[in-house]
Amino acid sequence: MPRTADHAQRRAQIIEGLVHVAIRHGVHAVTMRAVAAEAGVSVRLVQYYFETKARLMLAALRHLEQQSHERWAARLAALPSPPSPRALVESLLAEALPTNEASRAFHILWTSCAMLAMTDPELAAEPFAEGPQRLEVRLADLLRQAQTDGALDARLDPSVESVRLLALSHGLGTSVLVGRRTPESARKVLCYHLERLFCHT
Repeated sequence: MPRTADHAQRRAQIIEGLVHVAIRHGVHAVTMRAVAAEAGVSVRLVQYYFETKARLMLAALRHLEQQSHERWAARLAALPSPPSPRALVESLLAEALPTNEASRAFHILWTSCAMLAMTDPELAAEPFAEGPQRLEVRLADLLRQAQTDGALDARLDPSVESVRLLALSHGLGTSVLVGRRTPESARKVLCYHLERLFCHT
């Protein structure tokens, strides 16, 4: 196996170890030693690849974000061709909800990191919030394209609507995680708001 592939595989193995520890015991239980034990590697190797716990957590978030993009691509591939502007937006927001094991892990880890960064200067210094910013920009681009296609009211501000929809999605996601509502009821709320957003078409 080429050395670069071996490095990528080892990094992924360590990241998966972190995710398992965080989901099973909480982010407060994530230490270099705990992650090393879960991944079946030495603490020195974890430190070699990631140096600090904050960098390890950031790498895990980016890894989960990439997996989320791949799941969204799979959702798009399953849509009728060409997909409607609303279907594109709905599929992106649906992927952002914690409706299965993989998306739950992403939601739990990011929310936990956000809370931890409020009191942890080392984590706060890492650009962990760039993921949601990328999602916001992507959603705004989809809404802007919907306006170009005549599927969305031209008077609306895509950037503001993107913020509003993601705030709704994140709030619904948290309510699903804590058991206040089911994934299906959360999807219905999202669809209700999308129906109103695209109601003029």
